[in-house]
Amino acid sequence: MAGLTVFLVLGLAFAGDRAFAAPDARIAEAVENTLGGNEFVLRVLVLPTEPYVLLPALVLLATGCAVRRHWTGLALTALAPPVAVMLSSWVLKPWFGRYYDDHLAYPSGHTASLAATLAVVVLLIRAARTALLVACVGVLLVAAAGIGMIGLHYHYATDVAGGAGLAAAVVPLVAAVLTAGARAWPRPARARSGGSPPAGTSSGSHPGSSPR
Repeated sequence: MAGLTVFLVLGLAFAGDRAFAAPDARIAEAVENTLGGNEFVLRVLVLPTEPYVLLPALVLLATGCAVRRHWTGLALTALAPPVAVMLSSWVLKPWFGRYYDDHLAYPSGHTASLAATLAVVVLLIRAARTALLVACVGVLLVAAAGIGMIGLHYHYATDVAGGAGLAAAVVPLVAAVLTAGARAWPRPARARSGGSPPAGTSSGSHPGSSPR
C-alpha cells in the first residue's frame, strides 16, 4: 500500500511536467556536486538496472524455484518484473506524460525492473532476518542506481522514487494473486499409506492364502 501511495502521489503531482521540480533540482545539484564528471562511477551505479544483468539473475532465480518445485515462486519470478516494466513503459509513462528532455520519464522503468527483481528475492526468502537484510541491501542498490541515473541525466529523482513505488505495489499484488490461484487449484489425490487394500483382497492377506 505504501508503494502504491508513493507512486500515485508523485505521479499525479508531476504529471505533464517538462522541467525540474524543486526537490528534483536540489537532489540533482547534490549529485552533480558529488559525482559530476565521474561518468564511469555513475555507469557502474546504474549497472544493476541493465537487462543483461537482471535477466540472468531472474533465470537463476527461476531455475532455483524449478529445482525446488516451488511453482508459485517460479511464476512470481517469471511474471512480476516483466509486469512492472511493461506497465511502466507501455501504460504509465504515456499516461502521466512527464518528460525529461525529449523522453518520457515517469516512472523509471529501469528502477522498476531492479526493485521488482529485488522484491521477488525478498518474498522468496523464508528466513525473516535474511529477508530483512536483503531488503536493506536492495534499498541501497536502488538508491545507488537512482543516483547514477540522475547523474547521467536519465531521470529526475522523483522518477526513481515512482519506479520503486510501482515495483513495491506490483510484486506483492502478483504474489497474492498467484498464491490465491495455487490454493484454489485442485491438486491430484495422493495415495494414502495404510489405506484400503485393492478390491478383491483383504487386509493382511495375499491372494490365494488362507486367512489366519
